[in-house]
Amino acid sequence: MASSGKLEVEVEIKSHAEKFWGAIRDSGTLFPKIFPEQYKSIEIIEGDGKAVGSVRLIKYTEGIPLVTFSKEKIDTADDANKIVSYSVIDGDLAAFYKNFKASLQVIPKGDGSLVKWSLEFEKAKEEVPDPNIILEIAVKTFKDLDAYLLKA
Repeated sequence: MASSGKLEVEVEIKSHAEKFWGAIRDSGTLFPKIFPEQYKSIEIIEGDGKAVGSVRLIKYTEGIPLVTFSKEKIDTADDANKIVSYSVIDGDLAAFYKNFKASLQVIPKGDGSLVKWSLEFEKAKEEVPDPNIILEIAVKTFKDLDAYLLKA
């Protein structure tokens, strides 16, 4: 039987929670512009791209290993508590993982914020590695987005 697991990370950032949350919620527009080395495009397939049930097609550049595209469905969208979660429903990751669900929360902390990110997964096969590279990419994205927002 294939195994499942959970990865979690907390990243302290300098951006105000409202500003960072706004950028996360507008990631479909922002990420391809500010992270062209990672994202070719983010296209809204269903819904408005922000509400529960919305589906986004994300196309990655060659700089992202093993993944060319993923289709994500928003499971939770709570603007009041700054929480969003989504499941990967199609794409390269779906070949490796039966279930792949990420959650993100932005929490005000002093003048900055704390970004809590978690990923729950179930491997399609036992030999599939834990998705640690996805965690590393997420952390880099949060730090780079913070740096971008501080300059903006």
